[in-house]
Amino acid sequence: MSETLDAYRIARQPYYRPVADEVALFEAAYSVRMPMMLKGPTGCGKTRFVEHMAWKLGKPLITVACNEDMTASDLVGRFLLDANGTRWQDGPLATAARHGAICYLDEVVEARQDTTVVIHPLTDNRRVLPLEKKGELVKAHPDFQIVISYNPGYQSLMKDLKQSTKQRFGALDFNYPDHAIEAEIVAHETGVGADVADKLVGIAGRARNLKGHGLDEGISTRMLIYAGSLIAQGVAAQAACRVALVRPITDDPDMRDALDAAVATFF
Repeated sequence: MSETLDAYRIARQPYYRPVADEVALFEAAYSVRMPMMLKGPTGCGKTRFVEHMAWKLGKPLITVACNEDMTASDLVGRFLLDANGTRWQDGPLATAARHGAICYLDEVVEARQDTTVVIHPLTDNRRVLPLEKKGELVKAHPDFQIVISYNPGYQSLMKDLKQSTKQRFGALDFNYPDHAIEAEIVAHETGVGADVADKLVGIAGRARNLKGHGLDEGISTRMLIYAGSLIAQGVAAQAACRVALVRPITDDPDMRDALDAAVATFF
């Protein structure tokens, strides 16, 4: 069992700056193995938070990046052919449930609804995972927990989780941190000075005000870290912002000009 999960153990503490009581709430949820749902915009720190909590709790973390082509077999497992014949290979969800890891389904609404329903038996008092193709019922290890994440603001126009799925989870809301905290995060993660980090967050604030008014998404904390990392490598600030902040989020010439102007006011 230990060897199976060795690759999923987090050796170093991932940097995470708490913004409220989310760490204590997650610890309490894990103590009763409550399935958890993290809701918030892209790049605001949901995945880093899960990594930090897995390290803090001393538990392996198996992460699945969900997509529309993902099938139930991709989660639970399938029979494979090799030189000795047919053998069963657990999927990431079955591995986590069988051996006692935290299973993190990132952007879960990207998966088809007929795929995500396979998690239902693991998210109530049964805590089991039926492997129908194998004819086995896996009882979840006492250490097992399932965590999902998604971006409700973006997904509401396209697809959403079924109510029968949502109501099986506790939920934590995430958003971009307050200005001072976000600047602290950017400075820590990139090595740029506090003044540069403060300006980058200021640019993000301007862009986030345009969400819904020409931008589908604002500039995320992750993007600020990309820009800061380029600046730390000696790239000129305006060029770094153009590459990491402006060009990725819009192709509209007028919006690009507006964001470039915002960058110019800070740098």
